[in-house]
Amino acid sequence: MIAERFRGRYGRPPEIVARAPGRIEFIGNHTDYNGGCVIGASLDRTVDVALAARAGGQWRFASEGRGEPAALGVGRFEKQAGPAAWINYPLGVLATLPAFGLRLPDGFDYLAESNVPMGAGLSSSAAIELASALAFLRAAGETVPRETLAAIGRQAENAFVGVPCGILDQGVSAFGQADHLVFIDCRGPRFELLPLPPQAHFWIFNTHTKHALVDGLYAARHRECLEAARALGVPFLTDLKPADLPAAEARVPAVPFRRARHVVEENARVAAAGAALRAGDLAAVGRLLSASHRSSRDLFENSTPELDFLAIALADSPGVFGARLTGGGFGGAVMALTGPDFGEAGAQRVAAAYEKRFGAKVDALHARTGPGAALLE
Repeated sequence: MIAERFRGRYGRPPEIVARAPGRIEFIGNHTDYNGGCVIGASLDRTVDVALAARAGGQWRFASEGRGEPAALGVGRFEKQAGPAAWINYPLGVLATLPAFGLRLPDGFDYLAESNVPMGAGLSSSAAIELASALAFLRAAGETVPRETLAAIGRQAENAFVGVPCGILDQGVSAFGQADHLVFIDCRGPRFELLPLPPQAHFWIFNTHTKHALVDGLYAARHRECLEAARALGVPFLTDLKPADLPAAEARVPAVPFRRARHVVEENARVAAAGAALRAGDLAAVGRLLSASHRSSRDLFENSTPELDFLAIALADSPGVFGARLTGGGFGGAVMALTGPDFGEAGAQRVAAAYEKRFGAKVDALHARTGPGAALLE
């Protein structure tokens, strides 16, 4: 329990405990910052944050197993590097609060702990941002609606941490609910819960691979999408429909057009997946997930041989509805939507085939949906 570890570190119990879940990008790869729609799932894996006021004009940060602790003067937003860089996520939230007209907390002792696997595309960053935001807001005597909570987390990551993410990660972590998925129209943003049939399970296969240029490649895809939108004279690529693409092809260079085609068709897949979920048709949802992966591989080119192998092996496995890379791509993880009969035995068969092919192990994580960000005490 985080309360016990807080007491062990700081010598007194916490006054505030908050929790926020990691998330799966279910479908909608790179559609969010292109003004489109996405569907995500909040997980039963969380980041917990404990907080207690302290005298002396300092914010003291620590984490169980995440990196080095640090102390900063209240109101000082000095970006951290090296092993203390994890602090930039809660510190970015603090730096963002005044922009929303919200008070900063006074001095505090802070502890975070997580069972969200890092580097698996499950957005432990959004989870720590939202759990931290809830704790800081309670300490400062402030409350905000969930839409604002998600917006605070996103701005912290965009403006302070420097990652140009859309609203998917923070929105799903804020609005998640057990046995549901979160549909987000990113243009609003507008949030809607979609039912998830009880026989649905998630398996995440983390390759622990990461392209050496992942940050630059993510930014390059962002630029290519903007280039395509400018060439086509639309504010966002998702202003287009798949039927508009044949006439648009001659107006855009080949590479940006491939990115545009992925985004436009992916946005249509999100809408189709939402309709299939409302109808309880997991087979149709699975076909859309597998089509999403092929598009990421061939058009957006943010897959890898390891991710491709897993997506194909999973899609061909009994009890699997469909599989796709999850998160930004260029390494990381593949998500499979399965029925209950896939199970640990199915996961181990896929993991063994992966090890035989690549000479490396892959971590298989079973997950279900869980509740969104909340104060626990």
